[in-house]
Amino acid sequence: MSRVLRAEWTKLRTVPSTAWLVAAVIGLTLALGVAAVASVDTAHCPTPTTCAEDTARLSLTGVWLGQAAVAVLAVLAVTNEHASGLIRSTLAASPSRVRVLAGRLTVVTVTVVAAAALGVAGSVLAAAAILPSNGFTPAHGYAQLSLADGPTLRAAAGSVLYLGLVAVIGVAVATIVRGTAAALTAALTVLYAIPLLVRFVSDPGWQEQLQRWSPSSAGLTIQATTGLERLPIQPWAGLGVLAGYAFVTLVLAAALFHSRDAG
Repeated sequence: MSRVLRAEWTKLRTVPSTAWLVAAVIGLTLALGVAAVASVDTAHCPTPTTCAEDTARLSLTGVWLGQAAVAVLAVLAVTNEHASGLIRSTLAASPSRVRVLAGRLTVVTVTVVAAAALGVAGSVLAAAAILPSNGFTPAHGYAQLSLADGPTLRAAAGSVLYLGLVAVIGVAVATIVRGTAAALTAALTVLYAIPLLVRFVSDPGWQEQLQRWSPSSAGLTIQATTGLERLPIQPWAGLGVLAGYAFVTLVLAAALFHSRDAG
C-alpha cells in the first residue's frame, strides 16, 4: 500500500494545478471569512439578546466558497488521469483497483484536510482579532472567540471534516463519471444548486426536511454554536448526513471502478 500512496502523491503534487488549488482552498476560506466578519458590527444590536450573532459560524463563512476549490482539486485528481490515459499505466503497475482507489482517496483527502485546517484556523484567528474592534466584546455580552472554547473548536474541527468529506465525494463522483465537465457539474450541483433550490420551497415543513437531508445544508450545521434548538438538524447529525452521502457515493465508485474497463 505504501508504494501506491507514494505513486498517488507523486502524481498529485506534479500536476501544476494542485498547488494553486491548495492555495485556493486556504485563501478562499480565509478571505470570505474575514470579509464576513469585517462586515458586521454591534451598532444596532449591542447585546446577544438583540443581535444573537453566531460569531464562530460567521468566521467560518469562507468554507462555503473554499469547498468549490476542494471539489475541483478532487475531481481533477481523478479525471486528469483518465483523460491522459495514465490510468492504464497505473493499473498495470498496481492491478488492485480497490488499492488504487484507496490510495488516491487517502492522498487527496489528507491534502485537503491539511489545507482546510490552515484556512479554518486562520479564519478563526483573524476573526478573533477583528471582532472586538466591531463591538463584539465581553462588555457587550460576547465572549472572546477562541479555539479553546468547546463549541468554537467543534465548529472549526467540523468544518475541516466537512471539507474532507467534500473531497471524498469529489473523488467518488469523478471515479463514477470519469469526465471532468460532468464530474464538476455533478459535484457543484450537490454543493450549491440544491441548497439554493431549497430556498424557493415555500412550505416551511418541506423546506426544513430538505435542509435536513441536503448534503451541504445539513453538513454545514456543524458550524453553528448558538440557537441549536432552531436548527433543522443538530450539528454532528448534520455532518453525519454528509458522511452518509460520501459513503454511498464511494461504494458506488468502488463497484464501478472494479467492474469496468480502465478507459
